[in-house]
Amino acid sequence: MDGREQLRRYLEQRREAGERELVLDQMTVDEVLRLVGAKAEMSDPAASAVVAPPPRPPIADASSGDWRAVLAGTQRREAGPGVPPAAGVAPPARPLARVPAEAPIARPAPPRADAASATPARRPGDLERPPADPPHHAAAGAPQSPVRDAEARPPGIAVGNAHVDLFGGPLSRLETIDDLARSVASCTRCPLYATATNPVPGEGSPTAGLVCVGEAPGATEDATGRPFVGQAGKLLDKILGAIQLRREDVFICNVLKHRPPGNRNPLPDEVAACSPYLVRQLELIRPKVIVAFGTFAAQTLLQTKDSIGKLRGAVHRYYGVPLIVTYHPAALLRNPAWKRPTWEDVQYARRILDGIGV
Repeated sequence: MDGREQLRRYLEQRREAGERELVLDQMTVDEVLRLVGAKAEMSDPAASAVVAPPPRPPIADASSGDWRAVLAGTQRREAGPGVPPAAGVAPPARPLARVPAEAPIARPAPPRADAASATPARRPGDLERPPADPPHHAAAGAPQSPVRDAEARPPGIAVGNAHVDLFGGPLSRLETIDDLARSVASCTRCPLYATATNPVPGEGSPTAGLVCVGEAPGATEDATGRPFVGQAGKLLDKILGAIQLRREDVFICNVLKHRPPGNRNPLPDEVAACSPYLVRQLELIRPKVIVAFGTFAAQTLLQTKDSIGKLRGAVHRYYGVPLIVTYHPAALLRNPAWKRPTWEDVQYARRILDGIGV
């Protein structure tokens, strides 16, 4: 089998598997298939009437068996005799992902004007964000979604009952988020209060549609009394901004309300002591969606030991509230390759917030 046939079969297999994002010398899968003589798949019924060109006779270097050489030669034939191929004609040995690991989080298309949760317009001084990837071509009149391949995610773990109060114990007397913050400030339920500088109850809108939940305060949070500040907090602000939300539009908190010494992992007794505050916060806010940032927050809310890799990609339920699991901003600072999956997760959370995700 020569290189031309190998390339054609490979690309058709990728297309049948639903792949549309391979980059081969800056061309799409269908463009390359047309070059090698395969009929491209058209999403537009009107376009499907276009007949693909007949297969070309084998070119001189096809006997090498190298599909990269075949592609380069085919492009030279398309350009005409004497026309050199564009720079970087030979693709790498392996198809590259469209977005590199260091790519910044992109900005999605604005949400629909009739969305249930309106988003604020960008104000002077707001940070400019890089544009999102070019949208996929869809059939005329098809609704545009801010999430690529926006099929509904499968259901995940369900915790609690949506038809009962999230929490009915002693903290039920706390009627506002401010009341709860004052209760946290005087809390002695576990020993963490004795070693912490400041309590970190959380901050944001008491009527937020989206709640961000992390693990526990760090050194900067302990010093300021505010959640998600420092480098991880700045990255969280960018993540929220990419889905057109500001910090003041959401509510941000942690499972623990005091910092564990040395940023160690929380102990089970500390989680048991602090969890009622988080549950009461969610009961008061009644958000449309929760985003659990990091393994510990996800495992605590969903009462599971599953890894974050298993918990991502599904819509879980926390007392009836949809819950999306994604990586913690601090983990993204250590591993930029996780930015893309995090971006996909928060995009889906945005769809739920707009009433079109589940």
